[in-house]
Amino acid sequence: MVEELVTAGVALACTGTVYLMAAARVVKQYERGVVLRLGRLASEVREPGFTMIVPVIDRMRKVNMQIVTMPVPAQEGITRDNVTVRVDAVVYFKVVDAADAVIRVEDYRFAVSQMAQTSLRSIIGKSELDDLLSNREKLNQGLELMMDSPAIGWGVTVDRVEIKDVSLPETMKRSMARQAEATRDRRARVINADAELQASRKLAEAAEAMSGQPAALQLRLLQTVVAVAAEKNSTLVLPFPVELLRFLERSGLQAQAQTAAAEAERDGVQRPAPAAPRAPHTAVEHGAEAALPPELADLPPVEDLP
Repeated sequence: MVEELVTAGVALACTGTVYLMAAARVVKQYERGVVLRLGRLASEVREPGFTMIVPVIDRMRKVNMQIVTMPVPAQEGITRDNVTVRVDAVVYFKVVDAADAVIRVEDYRFAVSQMAQTSLRSIIGKSELDDLLSNREKLNQGLELMMDSPAIGWGVTVDRVEIKDVSLPETMKRSMARQAEATRDRRARVINADAELQASRKLAEAAEAMSGQPAALQLRLLQTVVAVAAEKNSTLVLPFPVELLRFLERSGLQAQAQTAAAEAERDGVQRPAPAAPRAPHTAVEHGAEAALPPELADLPPVEDLP
């Protein structure tokens, strides 16, 4: 009798251990347990920790509540301005209702992936190339709204959507490179022209300031020579402005004029007064003429000589 009781106790203990092992479940902190009892949803979702189910009758499915990062395969489409592009993205979503994620959709991950691909194709067709390249924030918000509306019914919420890369054809890349190069060339020319205009204005002001003092041009030339000579060059190129030649010419003319004026003044002081004009022949001369020797008196006058 005692042996039978011991055997029954051992059998009962083994049965209880097997039942406990079959019924015991552990739900992790980032999971929720959805229990289906005879195919029907139980009233409550099992929270993290240790829980028990009825073996054979209950089936529990654990649902991950973490944020899932799902890459979206590259989708090829034609933009609104007729440019063929390939765009890939990444979707961040999480389950907010474990029961709906199990009951309302067969596989919520696959459903979110397919919805992301179709939404990405749709947003490519509605956008222009410039928007895909420079205005991605607005497109990301549009994708998030397009995916979040149907995902709410599956117990899933889309946290954010990001467009990762936009692949362009090689011909379009070359065209964009030429456009960017032309734009930068135009900016460089405009900046250079503006700099030349400002420099010309400053040079005009400097020339106006130096025109009143011609010696300032010589000083500026000497400063240029000093700046060039400071580089320790073997060859020195000395610019010789035309204005300096004109200045030297004017200085030479002024010096000549001053010298001529000084000489004229000196000659006027040292030169004697001019002699008075001779008077006509006087009576003395006639007397002398009358007193000529006889041999000379018979000569003809000077006017009658041949």
